[in-house]
Amino acid sequence: MDFCRSLFAPVAFGTLRDALIKREDLWAGVPEHVAIIQDGNRRYARKRGVPSFDGHSRGAETTEMVADWCLELGIKHLSVYTFSTENFDRDEAEKEYLFDLIGRKLRELAVSEKVHKNRIRVRAIGRIGLLPPRLQEAIRKAEDATRDYDGMQFTLALAYGGRSEIADAARSLAREVREGRLNPREVDEDVVADHLYPHEGGPLPQVDLIIRTGGEVRTSNFLPWQANGSSCPVHFCAPFWPEFSRVEFLRAIRTFKASRGRRAASNQQA
Repeated sequence: MDFCRSLFAPVAFGTLRDALIKREDLWAGVPEHVAIIQDGNRRYARKRGVPSFDGHSRGAETTEMVADWCLELGIKHLSVYTFSTENFDRDEAEKEYLFDLIGRKLRELAVSEKVHKNRIRVRAIGRIGLLPPRLQEAIRKAEDATRDYDGMQFTLALAYGGRSEIADAARSLAREVREGRLNPREVDEDVVADHLYPHEGGPLPQVDLIIRTGGEVRTSNFLPWQANGSSCPVHFCAPFWPEFSRVEFLRAIRTFKASRGRRAASNQQA
């Protein structure tokens, strides 16, 4: 699939099930920030008896489609768990393939006409300095090319871990206190948030919905601060990431809507 041509491309709504997605109530009150744990690429490949590289390639295609759907629904922030700090323990050949795949997609984003037309801002969060220089350069080019855009924000978590993020923020705060640039009494939740990833252009907004594919029922250290503890709804689903469908995405949006409805009812009763 040509990434530049497919990303954010119009999607035909042919079937009755697809037609339901176009109903007006789907656009009403959609989450502003969706965070996705893209799990199951390797298990998808094993199930089909193909190399894990094929699973990662198919997973990248799924990410493109989900970005399309977010743009259609007016979702302002999409964050995807692309490479965790734990993933550095993987086989060298697999890591190199992933770094090359991610770098190629980022370079395509930097020059994509559709990305620029829709003013999509691309950002990366994590311990970026741990990544190969060629991938760091691809990140820099994609971020620089879209830095001033105010459309949907597309964030890739690379060399990312939630506890690492909070630890890095604590070190940054301690350094500012030591240098006399910050009074410890001024440290509140907003100040901590300002020291989380990314370090430029403002912090990520609160996560409204987490989606995890692949049948696992855990959030794996992904954006714990931004997900506001346990109050963020999570949609766990069985399909491996390359199998994730528009229908399953719709179910996830309904998970968010149902959670918001229960919260509103609880507030009224309080």
